Order: sequence, then structure tokens, then C-alpha cells
Amino acid sequence: MLHAPMLHRTQARCGRSPRLNSRTTVFNTRAPTMSPPSTAYPGLALRGVVPPLRLSKFRLLAMDMDSTLINIECVDEIGDAAGRKAEVAAITEAAMRGEISDYKESLRRRVALLKGVPVSALHEVYEQRLRLNPGAEELVRACQAAGLKTLLVSGGFTFFTDRVRDRLRFDYTRSNVLAIENDVLTGTMVDQPWGDICDGDEKKRMLLATCAELGIETKQSIVVGDGANDLPMMEVAGLSVAYHAKPKVRERAMVSIDEGGLDRLLALFDDT
Repeated sequence: MLHAPMLHRTQARCGRSPRLNSRTTVFNTRAPTMSPPSTAYPGLALRGVVPPLRLSKFRLLAMDMDSTLINIECVDEIGDAAGRKAEVAAITEAAMRGEISDYKESLRRRVALLKGVPVSALHEVYEQRLRLNPGAEELVRACQAAGLKTLLVSGGFTFFTDRVRDRLRFDYTRSNVLAIENDVLTGTMVDQPWGDICDGDEKKRMLLATCAELGIETKQSIVVGDGANDLPMMEVAGLSVAYHAKPKVRERAMVSIDEGGLDRLLALFDDT
């Protein structure tokens, strides 16, 4: 059985898995109401945020991948190669809207539908369909230039996160490993040292662990996502950002980017 490398940056590059620090402080960033888009910041809806902010006060940028950093849901596009895109996409949409409470089971169902898809189809998805969302590179580069570390945490697959990580030089990643045998998908995933599936709870754990690894508080993190499985990590961040997100996510984020690209977030900072 072949599969993508199981450990990333914090595990492989540092030689160990990040550990939670009991001293890590958790902050609840939710505020009562979302303001409408303002004339000063067109396309942005703010809640509990008063610009200008200072990017230099943050130390970590954490981002979801599918439909946030990139333009597609990779599992849906692999499903297209299996002739089952509509079926896979329907489950994905329900999960992202928060209509399926058990994300792990929803992902297992989708991956099972991919059984028999050749690995070459994954290469095709990456090379021909996957694109960075508008402003993605600008946002990541600006944060890196300001000294922030970067974390790519995804309910998707290492085949894609590894490549996006290398392209944008993310410092840390966490995602799921598709099981591959004889160059085809088996319809299952490979358990990893930290657990079985990167769901919303695991995204939050990875955020907390990375903050502990860096010796920072969670309020020094910016978290960007679009789906219900991003909410656990968004709700402990210092700045939570919804990008063209599902309604439940928009309602609970401190910043919602409803128009334009990811780099619209930079308009809130006066030191970029």
C-alpha cells in the first residue's frame, strides 16, 4: 500500500508532533452582531472588529484549503473522475453547511465513493482544476513578510495540501491521507499518529498545538475558513475570517469577506 507522507513540518521537519500546552489560553471571539458591509471596507462585514488593526500583533495565520485557499473541493473533483461527482458534492455541501453533524462519517462516505479512481486522476485535478483563490498568494506573502508563521489545516487530502504547502511555503500542515494500492484509491484513508480524520475538532487541536509549539496565545492567531468544520478553530482565534462562506460561518466570524479576494482582509491593517 502506498500513501502520501504522513507527517508535515511540525511532525516531519521538526521530528515530533506538536503537543498541546496546558497553559495555552483559549479566547472566545464571538461578538453579538454582524455589521453590514461598510463604505470604508467594501465587501467586508465586521463584527467586534474596529479597524485599523496591526498585523504585527499576530504571530500565526491558519487557513482551511478547499474553497478557502483554493477554488475547488478536491474530493468533489476526484468524484468526477469516478463518475459520481453529484453524489459526492451533495454530501460535501451538506457537511459544509453544518447539516451533517458527523464530519468524519461524511468524509468516509465520500471517500468510499472514490474507490477505484486511479492516482493519475488526482494529478489531473491538481494540474488542470486546482487554482489559488484570488488574493490568496498576496495574503499569505503579506503575513509571512510581517513575520507570521503559517498553518494549512484541511479536511481534505495530503496529495493536495503537500503541493499547496510547498508552493506557498506554509510552515505547518494537517490533513488526511488517501489509501492507495496498485496506483488506485482503495476508498479508505490511512490512520495517522495524531488520529484518523482531520475534522473540525482536529483542526482546533492542531491550531492550539501549533500555538503552543510557537509559544504564543491563540489570540495571536488569524484563522480563515468557509465551512462548518472550520468553526471550532475560528472560535478560539484572535481574528476569525469567513471567506465567501456558508451562512453559519458568516454569522459567527469576526470578519466576513463577501466580495473580492482573500487579500481584501489586508485592508483592515495599517502596517501592510
